[in-house]
Amino acid sequence: MIRVHNRTRSTILAQQAAVANTPALRNRGLLKHTHLPAGEGLWIVPTQSIHMFFMRFAIDVVYLNKAKQVVKLVENLKPWRASLCWSAHSVLELPVGVIASTGTRKGDLLEFEKVS
Repeated sequence: MIRVHNRTRSTILAQQAAVANTPALRNRGLLKHTHLPAGEGLWIVPTQSIHMFFMRFAIDVVYLNKAKQVVKLVENLKPWRASLCWSAHSVLELPVGVIASTGTRKGDLLEFEKVS
């Protein structure tokens, strides 16, 4: 698990985010979840795109480059949609409203810290 901090805005995007860094974990993503609780998230690395096929809830999506700088934001991505960002290296999936409530913007720098 990791904590995700927006260094630019001094806000926390996720207190506990899981890491999907293997093919099996990336393929599964959040598919078995019925919702994403506040304070949680999923960091998918590496990837440039996600799909919401068979998902049961909407999410906020933050695309990051290798330096963990925000390159694209998608708020309230609904089930049965897809999203892509060619310049991304990874994607952070968060509960709907986190992008707005934290003021996260394109260009912000995020930090990832391991938590137990």
